[in-house]
Amino acid sequence: MNRKWIWAPLVTGVLLAGCGEKEVPEPPNAETAADVETTEANQDAEDFEVAFEGRFDHVHGMGFIENEEGLYFATHQGLKIYRDGEWMETNDHFHDYMGFNAVDDGFYTSGHPGPGSMMQNPIGIQRSKDGGRSLNHMGFEGETDFHGMAAGYRSHHLFVMNPQGNSQMGPGYFRSEDEGKEWQEVDGAGLQGEISSFAMHPSDSQLIAAATTAGVFLSEDGGDSFTLLTEDEIYGTAVFFSEEELYYATYGTQAELIEYTWKNGGQQALELPDMPEDGIMYFAQNPSNRDEFAIYTAAGHAFISEDGGGTWDQILNAGQVE
Repeated sequence: MNRKWIWAPLVTGVLLAGCGEKEVPEPPNAETAADVETTEANQDAEDFEVAFEGRFDHVHGMGFIENEEGLYFATHQGLKIYRDGEWMETNDHFHDYMGFNAVDDGFYTSGHPGPGSMMQNPIGIQRSKDGGRSLNHMGFEGETDFHGMAAGYRSHHLFVMNPQGNSQMGPGYFRSEDEGKEWQEVDGAGLQGEISSFAMHPSDSQLIAAATTAGVFLSEDGGDSFTLLTEDEIYGTAVFFSEEELYYATYGTQAELIEYTWKNGGQQALELPDMPEDGIMYFAQNPSNRDEFAIYTAAGHAFISEDGGGTWDQILNAGQVE
């Protein structure tokens, strides 16, 4: 029996959760907001990160940050961190992080400001190099919440889907190779369906992947054109690049995780934990240990594998930390 009807409401509910405009006080002006946000969190990691024993959902991104040595979850209420078998959370900056992308020395994100923040709503594009203790404003504050965004893990090049016109760009697909100072529009030809996620190759930003309701797509020209990798009637649910492979997750009659080598077209399905009527929303590989994988699912489960997907340990059960 085809169970695609299960995936559609699951992923739609998770993607839309926390996406609405929030009622937050507007700062006097953008300059004041930037000054406050980049200086209000000069704390040591020991002060900024505290033990976490509760539950969380509404995850909008996940990834390993190399210089912080942790697996970061971007949620509706700030960052949750899994490190050395223990769960942590931040004690400040409870922002609704959307379009979250972990990179080697931090992360890029968009979204909405949390309680008490002086940032404008939405927060545009923000950059952190210290695990979220401070954020650097890169533009579009008060203008755009970028749900569809990808960042090169080592290149730090950016690719975004702009939902509507703002002060620097019209609606469509754009890329930047200079930390967002200049943006170049690209065509996105061949890309179809409702976007679940984007991914950019760690160092070659010409390689961009997209997971959509129409499947999984690959671009080898920086987003100008995309080619469909999957068969008809398959939902693309997550995409992730390592240096050599593209990992992508799909949902047809069940969840699948594929390791795809774009240089020769080779692919293989990886073993998954038992996850009936559930699908992968985010996948990450630890750049310091290529055998360490992590997945987060539409039902709020998270699993870690230390052997390249051979076996999996559950670290999150329907939002409750394990």
